[in-house]
Amino acid sequence: MSPICARRQDEKTILSHFSSPHENLLAGIDARTARAGVIGLGYVGLPLAMTIARSGFPVTGFDIDPSKMVAIEAGRSYIEAVSDTVLREHARSGRFQATADFSRLAECDVIIICVPTPLTKHRDPDLSFIVKTCAHIAETLRPGQLVVLESTTYPGTTDEVVKPILEKAGLVSGQDFFLGFSPEREDPGNRDFETSSIPKVVAGDGPAAAELMVRFYSAAVKTVVPVSSNATAEAVKLTENIFRAVNIALVNELKVVYDAMGVDIWEVIDAAKTKPFGYMPFYPGPGLGGHCIPIDPFYLTWKSREFELPTRFIELAGEINSAMPRHVVGKLAEALDRHSGKALSRSRVLVIGLAYKKNVPDTRESPSLKLIELIEERGGTTAYHDPHIAQIPPTREYMMLKGRSSVSLDEETIKGFDAVLIATDHDAVDYAALARWAPLIIDTRNAFARRQLHSDSIFKA
Repeated sequence: MSPICARRQDEKTILSHFSSPHENLLAGIDARTARAGVIGLGYVGLPLAMTIARSGFPVTGFDIDPSKMVAIEAGRSYIEAVSDTVLREHARSGRFQATADFSRLAECDVIIICVPTPLTKHRDPDLSFIVKTCAHIAETLRPGQLVVLESTTYPGTTDEVVKPILEKAGLVSGQDFFLGFSPEREDPGNRDFETSSIPKVVAGDGPAAAELMVRFYSAAVKTVVPVSSNATAEAVKLTENIFRAVNIALVNELKVVYDAMGVDIWEVIDAAKTKPFGYMPFYPGPGLGGHCIPIDPFYLTWKSREFELPTRFIELAGEINSAMPRHVVGKLAEALDRHSGKALSRSRVLVIGLAYKKNVPDTRESPSLKLIELIEERGGTTAYHDPHIAQIPPTREYMMLKGRSSVSLDEETIKGFDAVLIATDHDAVDYAALARWAPLIIDTRNAFARRQLHSDSIFKA
């Protein structure tokens, strides 16, 4: 008998001493024999699956993307937060396996949903991925399973959308199966934190589900923070990202105002953050990117309409942050005119950094893509350099950019452009070479001043 089969047999022996689905699942969690199923093996799901496997649970990962299945089968991680070594280790030990066969959800005792929750073009929540996933789960739902939503969404989604779909199978939440919410808190590129070390907010539909949520996540992460309801846990995630979106919008607006006054916003922030209380530094940029901050606040805006309540701060922050790419391109055109007397429409511009944040290969909602589009709309020619992204991947909004390749940063290439626009300040970029050879640099990230590189050709935007 294989080790996995033996563990399942031991589990059955243990569970035979208990009577209720709740007690059975608690016993499986405590014995680390409960199988976890993670649906969606992306930036959230794959690191979570590895964390759960490392804590001793058997894990099955589910995804519909064939390329991910091929990569996992080859022992090759496509997520920076998960090394090839860790992926292979858990696969070899039998603690982790991946599949596109959703009928195998029946094998799982804990099912965790980590699917995208984008916005429609009208900025309404798109819950289609959650709805389809829940329909798959409902097909094999059985007593004694815990279903957890981790996808960011508006307060009420777990109880008002997920629960009814699952209960169509004839089982009752809190009695036959159990339902909870725990917001993901991944920060791609941040090496100071990993999934297991980030405190985990958890909630459940009723006391039995809440207890299971605490018990399961306590086995995988260092700190668990229980809250009173699924809606509260959903609101926690939105609050975190709304806080960031509003404060980034504030410093973006201050940047525009102070620039008109001849004041350097970066110097202001550096001085202000020396105050040991009452201030938290946020930094301006060319716009917002990523799958959280540009999107999540509008989930609350949408939901608040149900209560006829405005969300003025959120909407104003969205307007300010969305306007930043156009502001940057305006500063670029102005600098070209003043520095070389050349119009943007006749200029070649090299965009440094395609990713939405430094040191990651992630282009989701990246302002760099919008910058390229705006420059080319005004007749300029663009290319990009990104040490983490060899080619522009397909996106819904920027299909015309698909397949373009990153250019090298040698002297001939740099001198061949009229201007260099720093959109993302990756550490692996040769800023000294840019300062030496670029005829004009527009720095939206204060990258050169932080590296003590100075040149008359560098302008902040």
